[in-house]
Amino acid sequence: MCKRLYFCIQIEKMKRITINDIAKNLGVTASTVSRALAGNTRVSLRTRELVLAKSKELGYQQNVLASSLRKGTSGTIGMIVPRINRHFFSNVISGVEEILNPTGYTLLITQSGENLAKEQKAVDMLLANHVGGIIISLSVQTQSYEHIQRAIDRGVPLVQFDRINPDIKSSKVINDNFTGAYLATKHLIKSGYKEIGHFTGTLSLNAYGERYRGYAKAMSESGLKINESFVYKDTITREAGYNAIVNALKEENKPDAVFCAGDYAALGVLDGLKEMGIKVPDEFGVVGFANEPFSELIHPTLTTVEQNAFEMGVRVATAMIKNMEGKYDQEIETISTRLIVRDSSWRG
Repeated sequence: MCKRLYFCIQIEKMKRITINDIAKNLGVTASTVSRALAGNTRVSLRTRELVLAKSKELGYQQNVLASSLRKGTSGTIGMIVPRINRHFFSNVISGVEEILNPTGYTLLITQSGENLAKEQKAVDMLLANHVGGIIISLSVQTQSYEHIQRAIDRGVPLVQFDRINPDIKSSKVINDNFTGAYLATKHLIKSGYKEIGHFTGTLSLNAYGERYRGYAKAMSESGLKINESFVYKDTITREAGYNAIVNALKEENKPDAVFCAGDYAALGVLDGLKEMGIKVPDEFGVVGFANEPFSELIHPTLTTVEQNAFEMGVRVATAMIKNMEGKYDQEIETISTRLIVRDSSWRG
């Protein structure tokens, strides 16, 4: 009898709480509960407070996607990106949709804005809405991963891309950041630059860490010493790139070129060099990373590393479908990169 009672209790705990359960507990109608949860002022403040308290007590989670799922869609995949307005991320999204849409999955996109708290909130929102899987590229602030592990512990398929934590057990798709950075730095060396700086992001993020290692490898191979005062971290925006180059060129020891871990920082560098009257590439070389659309439209055109974002999106979506089919693969899949040489760096 005890074993049977224990089993029944466990089943009851596993059962998903609905507004009908809340209504039954409070002795009100389901429609009243629904209106109270929506904050409808036609329901008294006292009743709204009781409904919210009871819903929290019972562990109720609102599912705002339920209506779309009832219409016959086969599932929803949540996708969290640092910034939707970046060319790279928008192209990854296009690649994901290219694969997911024909299969009947719906993609729900949200952005962290490079903010850990927003990223955590986004994960919680997706879990509350019972998504079929989560695709994520980590924010620059992300150095704790409880929210990611929470999704995994709930059995939600997870695919990390671009910015990942290699220690988290999930499918992963990344760029060959090391090779891209190595080729970019080697190119600057071949062009005759010797005091080469590096403007990068948070090195604890694998993408920026790998780009730094590629830069360091090229410098070491060529017998050039890295001047750590030329390495500026957390420099991935246009404003940060501008400020970094202005400060770097005020020092007694100055770089004569810089490899930027992102095109926006490189654009800021070009702004600063133009303002200071320094000729590019004759007096200073600049290379970026990402091949943003503006890179071939500005003057001088920007040498940069192509990341093949659309292909990455296709691979990410394919990995997610495999996960949802139970074909989990923890291996890291790497997308090749290539250097595109333009006017900002070649003085051969």
